[in-house]
Amino acid sequence: MPMACFSILSPPHPTLTLTLLPPSHSQCGGFTVRVSVALTERLSQHHKTNSIIPSTRAAANGGGFETETAVVEKPQLKTLFQASRGYPSPFGATVRDGGVNFAISSLNALSATLCFFTLSDFQNNRVTEYVPLDPLINRTGGVWHVFLKGDFRDMLYGYKFDGKFSPLEGHYFDSSHILLDPYAKAVISRGEFGALGPDGNCWPQMAGTVPSEDDEFDWEGDLPLKYPQKDLVIYEMHVRGFTKHESSNTKFPGTYLGVVEKLDHLKELGVNCLELMPCHEFNELEYYGHNSAQGDYRVNFWGYSTINYFSPMIRYSSAGIRNCGQDGINEIKFLIKEAHKRGIEVIMDVVFNHTAEGNENGPIISFRGVDNSMYYMLAPKGEFYNYSGCGNTFNCNHPVVRQFIVDCLRYWVTEMHVDGFRFDLASIMTRSSSLWDGANVFGAPIEGDLLTTGTPLSSPPLIDLISNDPILCGVKLIAEAWDAGGLYQVGTFPHWGIWSEWNGKYRDTVRLFIKGTDGFAGAFAECLCGSPNLYQGGGRKPWHSINFVCAHDGFTLADLVTYNNKNNLSNGEDNNDGENHNNSWNCGQEGEFVSTSVKKLRKRQMRNFFLSLMVSQGVPMIYMGDEYGHTKGGNNNTYCHDNYVILLSTGKFQCTCHHIVNSINLSSTFLQHNYFQWDKKEESSSDFFRFCRLMTKFRQECESLGLADFPTSERLQWHGHFPGKPDWSETSRFVACTMVQ
Repeated sequence: MPMACFSILSPPHPTLTLTLLPPSHSQCGGFTVRVSVALTERLSQHHKTNSIIPSTRAAANGGGFETETAVVEKPQLKTLFQASRGYPSPFGATVRDGGVNFAISSLNALSATLCFFTLSDFQNNRVTEYVPLDPLINRTGGVWHVFLKGDFRDMLYGYKFDGKFSPLEGHYFDSSHILLDPYAKAVISRGEFGALGPDGNCWPQMAGTVPSEDDEFDWEGDLPLKYPQKDLVIYEMHVRGFTKHESSNTKFPGTYLGVVEKLDHLKELGVNCLELMPCHEFNELEYYGHNSAQGDYRVNFWGYSTINYFSPMIRYSSAGIRNCGQDGINEIKFLIKEAHKRGIEVIMDVVFNHTAEGNENGPIISFRGVDNSMYYMLAPKGEFYNYSGCGNTFNCNHPVVRQFIVDCLRYWVTEMHVDGFRFDLASIMTRSSSLWDGANVFGAPIEGDLLTTGTPLSSPPLIDLISNDPILCGVKLIAEAWDAGGLYQVGTFPHWGIWSEWNGKYRDTVRLFIKGTDGFAGAFAECLCGSPNLYQGGGRKPWHSINFVCAHDGFTLADLVTYNNKNNLSNGEDNNDGENHNNSWNCGQEGEFVSTSVKKLRKRQMRNFFLSLMVSQGVPMIYMGDEYGHTKGGNNNTYCHDNYVILLSTGKFQCTCHHIVNSINLSSTFLQHNYFQWDKKEESSSDFFRFCRLMTKFRQECESLGLADFPTSERLQWHGHFPGKPDWSETSRFVACTMVQ
């Protein structure tokens, strides 16, 4: 019997089939329309089921339609996975019971679909399999979950969420986006650092790796070193910058393995704690655009713009996306294990104050599409609070978000073996969340609790949770105790007796005193004692102060004594970016090319700074490259340079980046880059590295340094130009002391 059949297929939605049957002899002028719906379900069974559906038939004489009931066979299609209800915890993708459980929190979504990719399909921007989640079966409260069995080898995944798209109400649900699971353990997108995606795309599709029972790493019995914090000498390092320079002569420059090849340098320097600048997954092409001032392209070199907090930065590995990122995970584990073998702890610099999704104009990658109003701090009409200065603010004290942060920290301690964390713009973690409510946070209303979104809290729930967590309370916790919204908490950060702080007041005071500013002799003496003016009254100790003179943002030690003014023109922002108040002194002449007497004075000043750092009570932190006098040419904000640039004496500004050379005219001469220059460190004419090495050794061997408590008058005596006669006058430039061991 002839018929016409029409099908409309739009996964993961049902397949709609319309079949037109010609009339029989008794149905003159009429026809029958049968409509069948076949749901694409992810089950491995191949049996047929009967379904009773209505069938509509045209009336015999063309006058209207009549309805009958028909039995239609609905065959199940062969699919990749066998599905069952699953479990609402733990969040993320978890191997268990011969399959993988998927769970994710999205309270405001109306529907959820798991999307799977084979690696080949992913590279061709094609979804391999959709798994729609039934809200009646696969949802518990605000958690969507499903348990799947099947072949997950080389399989990636993401989510589609649908619901209200209403920015004014804080909702950005859009089922056209495939989103990263915030709990994904590896993120796959581009495989090479700095390489554009297909068709020049800076934001190609990203997906998480489905875990496997075969994902194992031999830790060789590695255990945490558990150094007392008072005994630490911290070294702030950028993974790529440490070995990317050609003079490193490493097999895998700019990678985790490259750092492993150079760990003995840290051992020689006397460092026993490595603080890694952000190694969570970020997009280095986030700021990608032509930089007319330099003739190349800006990138996000530093990495303070996180995409995913569980995944290490895959493009810092030599393996890239090989083995769906698992080899990259193993490379950072290998770095941590090898550091521990050399007696070096590893601290992660983590950025829980904002994400790479930016403000309302930013991309929808993960958190925003999963549940924007939960993950971000929002104003009543959906606007993003911007206490981070980067477009959005992570909603840290929301119950779900603070548990997410703790889960992430636990993962890096238990699975990755890190020894602690430095929290970027940590003061944001002390601010009240969106829709702050005492009953919501503490279980009962608090009298007088009229706090608005973003108000600083004396007992922030997140800090409380971290401080009292049985796993995290044993690791190093360091706060950058300020944010871009004006909150400055150095000396007052909620600490529970275990949080340390980057001591920005130490940095400023030491710089001012050594450059010769009036009125800082007494304040400098406080710094030498571990800043008791900041920490003693709150019951803390000297080791709660992380002392530093230089860090990644700001002048290097060499530039601190070479430039009075920042020189950030190469950033392409007309020198408007970066800190204007650097408390630096060029020793009489600006720039690199100066008289011999000025060069000698600069070397002496650098020794003064490093000596002060090493003899101060508290924990010293050295910035990468300062041990040999690394210069960035006066640029105090080199966040956007994955290169090195030279302004030649002919007036040509030459940039070497990815084998491309461009030149433009400028007016001065300087050297600037983010790469550690191993050839400079090895130069026989430089003895500064030897001085630094001997000073760290002296600190470690001197029992009077690195004290567990603040020194008292019984063991500390101050002097001026004459013994026992300190000079605390406004014009004093001389401070001396003796310590009794």
